[in-house]
Amino acid sequence: MSWLTPSPSSPRTYKAPAALIGAALALTVMAPTQAVARQDPRAASWTLKWNPEANRDGLDAFEGIEDDRADSHSGVKHIYTQGNNFRFDMHNRDRDGSDRQRNEVKGMRQPAGGSYLVMRNGETWRFTWRLFIPNSLKSTTTFTHIMQMKAPGSGGPIVVQSLRRVNGEQTIELQAALTGTIVGRTDLEPLHDKWIDIDFEMKIGNAPDGRIRWIVRDGSRTVIDASKSGLDTWLEDRVRPKWGIYRSINDTSGSLRDSYMLTTNMRGYQWQ
Repeated sequence: MSWLTPSPSSPRTYKAPAALIGAALALTVMAPTQAVARQDPRAASWTLKWNPEANRDGLDAFEGIEDDRADSHSGVKHIYTQGNNFRFDMHNRDRDGSDRQRNEVKGMRQPAGGSYLVMRNGETWRFTWRLFIPNSLKSTTTFTHIMQMKAPGSGGPIVVQSLRRVNGEQTIELQAALTGTIVGRTDLEPLHDKWIDIDFEMKIGNAPDGRIRWIVRDGSRTVIDASKSGLDTWLEDRVRPKWGIYRSINDTSGSLRDSYMLTTNMRGYQWQ
């Protein structure tokens, strides 16, 4: 259950003074519709803002494509659609600078090819998508990010979903990167070679206003449901999501392989 939805098992009740009750009744008589609209907390809800389909929209669903920007693997397309999936390929020879690799998409366009969506300070967004991580895409001792929240420009990431080796074990984790706060972490190996579901919520704001919730599901099983509040989730200008493979080549575990990643059923919602 989202932090934005009060738990039905824990209702908050109070006994209002008689004077307040009388005032509320008078208000209802004068303007019942307006009074309910102002006071009903259920008036806000998740509004679908972005719903791309790979086989309909192609890469026009995104604000931008970062496919082998250094032209290290000339003539090869690394980001493309495959059926109704978005596919991200990564080869050991690919480079984006001297020590890293990057094949990512960034931002959202709705409708496809139209204006890009802007995520602002104070807003709350939720993203859901299905994710396929093959066994060849392994956790590494240095960074391997498969989703980021960033501000445009050269600033560091705000949030990263990563494949990271911890004490030699492969994990998938979600980190609030501005403070290095781990929101959640779980074993990666049982999630290889199958479709899993990701549900990610973020309240955008300077600390202590930022909040994050991260859920990973394997079929009907919830693998992890983790939340953190009091976070810093704002840099400047705006926030935009990124998906793909962005990894260091300085891994010391021997885990780097030619690999790929698939996403589908990508959705973006705003709390309004």
